[in-house]
Amino acid sequence: MSKDEILVGLDVGTTTTRVVVAVRSPENEKPSVLGIGVVASSGIQKGVVTDVEETIQSVSKALDQAEQMAGIPIERATVSIGGAHISSQNSRGVIAVSRADGEISEDDITRVVNAAQAISIPSNREILHVVPQQFVVDSQDGITDPLGMTGVRLEVDAHIIEGSAPFIKNLTKCVYQAGVTVGDLVYAPLSAAKAVLSKRQRELGVILIDLGGGTTNIAVFEENRLLQTATLPIGSMHITNDIAIGLRSSIDVAEKIKVELGTALPDEVKKTQVINLKHMDEQEEETEIPRRHVAEIIEARLSEIFAMVNKELKSVQRSGLLPAGVVLTGGGSKMHGVVELAKKELRLPAQLGYPQPLPGIVDEINDPAWATAMGLIFHTMDNQQAKPRSSMPNLSSVGPTVTKIRGWFRSLMP
Repeated sequence: MSKDEILVGLDVGTTTTRVVVAVRSPENEKPSVLGIGVVASSGIQKGVVTDVEETIQSVSKALDQAEQMAGIPIERATVSIGGAHISSQNSRGVIAVSRADGEISEDDITRVVNAAQAISIPSNREILHVVPQQFVVDSQDGITDPLGMTGVRLEVDAHIIEGSAPFIKNLTKCVYQAGVTVGDLVYAPLSAAKAVLSKRQRELGVILIDLGGGTTNIAVFEENRLLQTATLPIGSMHITNDIAIGLRSSIDVAEKIKVELGTALPDEVKKTQVINLKHMDEQEEETEIPRRHVAEIIEARLSEIFAMVNKELKSVQRSGLLPAGVVLTGGGSKMHGVVELAKKELRLPAQLGYPQPLPGIVDEINDPAWATAMGLIFHTMDNQQAKPRSSMPNLSSVGPTVTKIRGWFRSLMP
């Protein structure tokens, strides 16, 4: 490295848009955070762009904040992507090793991963990531990097993440029109996992649950392999909506009650405790609501979310069977009692996930809500450390190069 590297993560969420700007100098291994930007999102519903102009404005405001704090212009960013349109599936690719002496080359790895992603998908779908779970050389499984090994038959088990091509293009269009080039698109839970999960947790078996505003994203790891990813179409804004309906209050008052007085544990709330809506907002009527009633509303919706998460765990036979348990991130995870309810509903140990600390602006980003944005910084850093050779082709317009694929394993190895 001959000069400082600028790393930018742009997390475009349903309720909040966050930007992190970091710089890494040649003499420092870890980047230093120089600036952040955070604004309320508009034009986004359940992780999908519904109004291009409003989304551009939100992204531009967040970028401007980060630029002013960092004192450097932002030209390129790694961007998170989520939404209920994203789906995943496992696939296997099989090829014969090309060289006469049986030594596996970069070209063989490219071909076997291409074979794994040669799946039937509709024309309006696009592959975002091809994440290898393991390589198999002549029936020997559990191989992380087969380059240089000798064999006749090469196979790969891969987890393929795909999304709606129009929705992907709408998001990238908004970022481009905000004046920034999209360096890479990263599925949000993979980004959050990179920021908060330790290698030991991924080895033992862990589920990351990213409780966002409009959606809940999950990623399941075991033996350093990505077993499952999913986006559930329910988030913390649905809790706010439930409170607003249950109390017949405005959305703003419901959000304030959820953040300041909400808990997911009704049994811990005394029956005598009440919430006066007039005290929360002068425009509300003089109405007293039992605080336990609010807690019951929150518990019911979170229990529904955790039931959906458990269904995903059952699909990979890991319900109640992940020793490292649950790691919760996202703004919704900070509500009182969420960790305890997760332990009860999922029958697993649970904890909040905080991003790995970096020098610079520390206090603001030491927060589960910043996990995805910080993970984008680590993702960008890994890619810059392992830039592909010019001869290495892209496997898809958005998907990874072989160097990136092998980079997944480097980041997951203990």
